[in-house]
Amino acid sequence: MISIGIKNSLVEEVFFKTDSFLMFRRLTLVVVGIFILALFSKIKIPIWPSPVPINLATLSVLTIGLTYGPKLGLTTVFGYLIIGTLGFDIFANSSAKVNGMEYMLGGTGGYLFGYLLATIALGFLARAGWDRNVFKIVLALIIGSVLIYIPGIFWLAKLYTWNKPILAWGLTPFLIGDALKILLATLVIPSIWKFIGSARK
Repeated sequence: MISIGIKNSLVEEVFFKTDSFLMFRRLTLVVVGIFILALFSKIKIPIWPSPVPINLATLSVLTIGLTYGPKLGLTTVFGYLIIGTLGFDIFANSSAKVNGMEYMLGGTGGYLFGYLLATIALGFLARAGWDRNVFKIVLALIIGSVLIYIPGIFWLAKLYTWNKPILAWGLTPFLIGDALKILLATLVIPSIWKFIGSARK
């Protein structure tokens, strides 16, 4: 009941306490954001010398967080997670056989929760003007990445214990890719912010 109340109040705040045109713009941004999250989650780009390919899911989360603002960004990422919870194959390593809550309670579940933390933090940093200075953008994206990793790593440790090489599984192989994603996000965020404009306020 509490989660339903939070979801309903968030939706009401984002969509219904405003004029119809702005509501339409926000709804469009949420739908586009969810589509990009689902699409980018399935894109994997191999790079050398990283042992794992780059997955673009975190790139889209970081970009949405720092351009959509806290309410619109949280609505988008929360919507993405809800759709995934219902069993749709929209997560990075989900499939027709492993999806929904079964997937979310697996090894990547902590990272998915981290998406929410990163989106909220980045949204408030954007509201504070951190998305208009290249150095603050980079710092904000690093903070967002850390907020994704913290619950992700601790969830892995809960599942497999610290006796396993948790950092080697869930952190170090991804650092090169994350650095490249932060660089790319830094380049595109100013243009996206101008496009979104007042819709995120």
